Amino acid sequence: MEFSNYLIMMQSAQGAEANQGSQFLSIIMLVAMFFALYFLMIRPQKNQEKSDAAMRETLQIGDEIVTAGGIMGRVVTLRDDSIVIETGADRIKIRVTRTSIITNITASEKMIANKQAALDAAKAKKIADKENKNNKK
Repeated sequence: MEFSNYLIMMQSAQGAEANQGSQFLSIIMLVAMFFALYFLMIRPQKNQEKSDAAMRETLQIGDEIVTAGGIMGRVVTLRDDSIVIETGADRIKIRVTRTSIITNITASEKMIANKQAALDAAKAKKIADKENKNNKK
């Protein structure tokens, strides 16, 4: 009888240790999932919000923009919380909030043109270097 009681007590002790280990593993997995969620979703979203706010702050008169409603226009007047845009051939003026601006087309085109110019310069330099090597031979 004593040996069977001893076996039962050993099995229950092993079960308690396994239970504590699985609880610890569950906590570790929960923390790991939180970090993965932060780095995959929350952090990129905050970076995008910062870049959108910077784009809205750097708007200038004459920039072409697109609003969240899909209205395209040219900036005519800048105010603290709103801007006035001019749309269409009949020059209708619409007042919209800064937060409704999704894209600054003018800035995007400038950025694309700058990237293209940098690529063209790199290609020209590569060709010139290649020609210099051929001339030295």
